[in-house]
Amino acid sequence: MIDAINSVGAFSVMKEAEGTRLTSSSSSVFGAASATPAAPQSQSFASVLGDMATDAIGAMKKAEGASLDGIRGQANTREVVDAVMNAEQSLQTAIAIRDKVVTAYLEIARMQI
Repeated sequence: MIDAINSVGAFSVMKEAEGTRLTSSSSSVFGAASATPAAPQSQSFASVLGDMATDAIGAMKKAEGASLDGIRGQANTREVVDAVMNAEQSLQTAIAIRDKVVTAYLEIARMQI
């Protein structure tokens, strides 16, 4: 079911590494404190959004699998609820970001040149 979402946009293609999580990508973008001063690792806006989309899709797949395991009796209710709540939070975040991007685009489109 959720596999169809991967083909919707180019976000799922932009993921660099399988183990990358949102916290690690956002800490590299916002410049996490380090012991040695090194050149900052730059990450494009598209790759950050791609990582976020991939994480959201992964959360939805995990929730779907936990739901099916719960129906089969292989998972307890707590695990299913946790997975579904995590997927819902990821989806709400993705929707909020999409709304902000659309609003910003519409504002830029209304600007006079």
